Amino acid sequence: MQNQHTECAVPHVVIVGGGFGGLAVARSLRRAPVRITLIDRTNHHLFQPLLYQVATAVLTPGQIAAPIRQVLGRQENAAVIMGEVTGVDTAHREVIVRTHDREDHRIAFDYLVLATGVQHSYFGRDDFAKFAPGLKTMADATDVRNKVLQAFETAEVETNEKHRDELLTFVLVGGGPTGVEMAGAIAELANLTMRRDFRRIDPGRARIVLVEAGPRVLSAFDESLSLKTQERLRRKGVELRLGQPVEHIDEEGVIVGGERIFSRTVIWTAGVTPSPAAEWLGAQADRLGRVRVNGDLSVGRMANVFVIGDVAYYEQNGRPVPGVAPVAIQQGKYVGRVIAARAARGPVALPVFRYNDKGAMAVVGRNYAVMQFRGWKLAGYLAWLVWSGVHVLFLALPNLRISVFLQWIWSYLSKQRGSRLIVVPHKAAAAEPVAAYHAAETQARR
Repeated sequence: MQNQHTECAVPHVVIVGGGFGGLAVARSLRRAPVRITLIDRTNHHLFQPLLYQVATAVLTPGQIAAPIRQVLGRQENAAVIMGEVTGVDTAHREVIVRTHDREDHRIAFDYLVLATGVQHSYFGRDDFAKFAPGLKTMADATDVRNKVLQAFETAEVETNEKHRDELLTFVLVGGGPTGVEMAGAIAELANLTMRRDFRRIDPGRARIVLVEAGPRVLSAFDESLSLKTQERLRRKGVELRLGQPVEHIDEEGVIVGGERIFSRTVIWTAGVTPSPAAEWLGAQADRLGRVRVNGDLSVGRMANVFVIGDVAYYEQNGRPVPGVAPVAIQQGKYVGRVIAARAARGPVALPVFRYNDKGAMAVVGRNYAVMQFRGWKLAGYLAWLVWSGVHVLFLALPNLRISVFLQWIWSYLSKQRGSRLIVVPHKAAAAEPVAAYHAAETQARR
């Protein structure tokens, strides 16, 4: 890939990020007189709201991800590059991309859209990452799934009762939607799916602890829905530690409120931090590092550079819009219209971006979800049905919608999970529980 400059009069639009926002921009430009290059460090678009279902063995990775090339395959004005953006040269209007060959390449643009999303934030305690993996990528989800399932397998052959209890203790740090959904899913995995599968342990004895520094879970929701969610979690056997931030995480577990909770499986479902887009652009950022954008989602005086999604800070009615998928999608469509209009008619002034609030939803296991939409608040089975329908419809490809729908029906009727596979990178890792089993058998015979 050589240093590219605009080869013809057709404007070149470079989109960084193949998430909800980036794809929305690309799709909205399918009939525009532009060339599009979409850059992402993976080759797939990931439906992040269902990552927790991969992590808890409900769905397989291939059911919530679609190759970006396939999604845009019929869009002739769009090309895809798999690579990691490491910087932006705004003076020369070039994006610096590092591809698999580990070399940096420069790609020229007429319009640039950064939709790079967020990554885990450990609030200055990056040493926690080694012991508490987060959940933002497909690799994260499969690692967490391995970790959760391996805990049950190892507990089956563990003869020391204290160690067995540690293996069957799962701690989730962060009471937002991901933490709530993970807690409910692990509880059902233990109490419904696995209850007849083990002979030496009772999976139903698993201890699930959800830790939240704030006074309630789902702090972005109406308080009444938060309280209903908390009650539902408690009925599922989830232990809530509210108003108690995690003080320390290590190989033995966590310390919360001065108390040590011994656990071999700690999962980080708390804060996030944006990509270094503000640093790339030399742009003004908020305290979290999000790029402050104008009314048309452009950056500062750079009318041809846009930032959207979780990495953008945009205020509406005096409050920042939330970092959720509907915001990214609507911003992506808006930027697509802006670029299409300018490419066809030159500089034009469009109304500022306005987010049409689609509400918020969170699921708490089978048959129960909470949702709010403007003044409407709903909790229970009907909300769960709405949640299920919305999430199926937002999947990127028709075959994924059918696959997930059928898998959910099967899982609902059979109470079984779709992908309870432990995929370990080394044979030694798989041999550990086997060795423990032989040791336990020897001790039993004695």
